[in-house]
Amino acid sequence: MTTTTAGPGPSVAGVGTLLRGWRERRRISQLELALRADSSARHISFIETGRSRPSQAMVLKLAEHLEVPVRERNSLLVAAGYAPSFPETPLRDPAMDPLRDSLDRLLAAYDPNPALVLDGMYDVVAANRGVALLLDGVAEHLLRPPMNAMRITLHPDGLAPRILNFRQWRGHLLERIERQITMSGYAPLRRLYEELAAYPVDAAHPEPPAADGPHSPFALPLRVAHGGRELSFLSTAATFNTPMDVTVSELAIETFLPADPETAAALREGAPSVTPAESGPGSR
Repeated sequence: MTTTTAGPGPSVAGVGTLLRGWRERRRISQLELALRADSSARHISFIETGRSRPSQAMVLKLAEHLEVPVRERNSLLVAAGYAPSFPETPLRDPAMDPLRDSLDRLLAAYDPNPALVLDGMYDVVAANRGVALLLDGVAEHLLRPPMNAMRITLHPDGLAPRILNFRQWRGHLLERIERQITMSGYAPLRRLYEELAAYPVDAAHPEPPAADGPHSPFALPLRVAHGGRELSFLSTAATFNTPMDVTVSELAIETFLPADPETAAALREGAPSVTPAESGPGSR
């Protein structure tokens, strides 16, 4: 038994409403959620309607099976009347020294390939020297802390004029944020999306042709004009497995790997000597 009968109260009704919202967002029935959580549809119904108060363990189990982001798991616990289980430790905190050191080593290992660490709002918290190549020509106002990778990429004063397949790349990034909003329900991310989607698209950016030349057929490349030639990158994003801290749960390591030998050679030849942010993780 993972729930206890209780009269409806603000916290009980609140957590039930929140859990129902996450279940509906994931398009999972009460019965399916019950089977995943080793419970019953009746218990889930009682929790969602406020007739039963879930235990702390039950809240966390349901949140896990609903893939609720760590930040929102704390909100569920508070709504159920429990203390948050997951700390939110600033990257500047001395307790994060091992993490920052690891991120520094990881970023350095990717040089000269561009690599950076982003938080949940796509703000840059660390970057290696290779990123400076992508920032060439970006307006100063976009490079002031906190630098936002999405604004830098899609703003007309940013990288956008140099992206040769801009409409494709813009669509990819906006879809990525939309998926994250669906998964997280995070309102500030929705506001960022609306800002980015409102940026004008230069008419000089044509619609991409159906067959995009010799570029990678298995992943969309980022094609950038630089120094009179075209550079082509494949991007990857990595996150931490089973994070136990809100800050860590929202970090992502974004890397841009050369999609062709010409880009790899250009990176080796032109590796810049300064880090664009002149900083390591958590220095904002």
